[in-house]
Amino acid sequence: MASLSRLRLSSLINRRYFSSILSPDSSTPLTSKQKSRAALSLLKSEKNPEKILDICRAASLHPDYHLDRIAFSIAISKLTESKSFSGIRSFLEELKTRPDLQNERFLSHAIVLYGQSGMLDHSIRTFQQMGDVGVTPSTKSLNALLFACIVAKKYDEVNRIFLEFPKTYNIKPNLDTYNTVIKAFCESGSSSSVYSILAEMERKGCKPNGTSFGTVLAGFYKEEKYVDVGKVLEIMEKQNFHQGVSIYNIRIKSLCKLKRSSEARSLFEGMLSRGMKPNSNTYYHLIYGFCKEGDLEEGKRLFSDMQKRGCVPDSDCYFTLIYYLSEGGDFDTALRICKDSMSKGWVPNFSTMKTLVNGLVSSSKVDEARELIGQIKEKFPKNADMWKEIEEGLPQ
Repeated sequence: MASLSRLRLSSLINRRYFSSILSPDSSTPLTSKQKSRAALSLLKSEKNPEKILDICRAASLHPDYHLDRIAFSIAISKLTESKSFSGIRSFLEELKTRPDLQNERFLSHAIVLYGQSGMLDHSIRTFQQMGDVGVTPSTKSLNALLFACIVAKKYDEVNRIFLEFPKTYNIKPNLDTYNTVIKAFCESGSSSSVYSILAEMERKGCKPNGTSFGTVLAGFYKEEKYVDVGKVLEIMEKQNFHQGVSIYNIRIKSLCKLKRSSEARSLFEGMLSRGMKPNSNTYYHLIYGFCKEGDLEEGKRLFSDMQKRGCVPDSDCYFTLIYYLSEGGDFDTALRICKDSMSKGWVPNFSTMKTLVNGLVSSSKVDEARELIGQIKEKFPKNADMWKEIEEGLPQ
């Protein structure tokens, strides 16, 4: 009886301790959603591994909830950065003993988290031990394991697991399985290996989708295998798979990254001639590509064109153009676009803004520079000190 009382007292003390971590100034218990939000907020700034684990325990995180999945990911990333692998292992193994988490959904999540921390051996072990808690591995957990290999950058393991595990555990691969394997081959510079995957998909009656073809195309572009790009386009045509905006965007992005923006523009013009409507991503890739190659005029023209066509620029479009215009010395246009961006609540990073401010000063536009600094300080008062030295150096 005495031991039971001590156990209850210990449990009560732990609950109060964990509650105080998430809400030290509150006397009322937090709801599960409030706990998740509090944990997420604390995890973003916390660096101490032990405190990170305490925050996670206090919040009783659950992978069914979106905020909790984000919190899990942040916690594991921070623990990995601090090389607290024993803490990761003890925390995830502790969670695996919770009755409410002894299901495939959580175990699949744990498999990915282990992969995220580079502990792929634990990902594999978790998969292999699922039966110990009465959970039968399925395509869901197999796909999680393959994805864990990718985030751990253990691409050779993707191939081994894909070849061995479906037979060993009697699991039938699905479209996500094949797409994950395709992603691994393309990320690892072995894009040519996808032909065997595409052939197997055809044999098994599993039809590739936009993700399949988009990943393959990006892989071949990255390796600059343009003949293979053509072959994949032919396969798509034979399978009556029509290129949509997302496929065109992947091709345009790939070409721009390779500094072949003129070819990307030809693709873009082909889109328009087919009556397809580009989106903000299409324009962003083109603006980035031309600006990176030093053609600021074409970047500005595209920015203007997208708005004329009713396509609303996103923050990436603004930030990219402001950065390259400032670097290229077109401070007047950069200032105009920057003001437009800030009016929408989008402020470029400190480095870009500093380049623009210094450029305005060098162009004898000191008043404009001072006004811009004032607007930034008003929007971000916590960062006002960052501008003190620059402000003091402005000509009077």
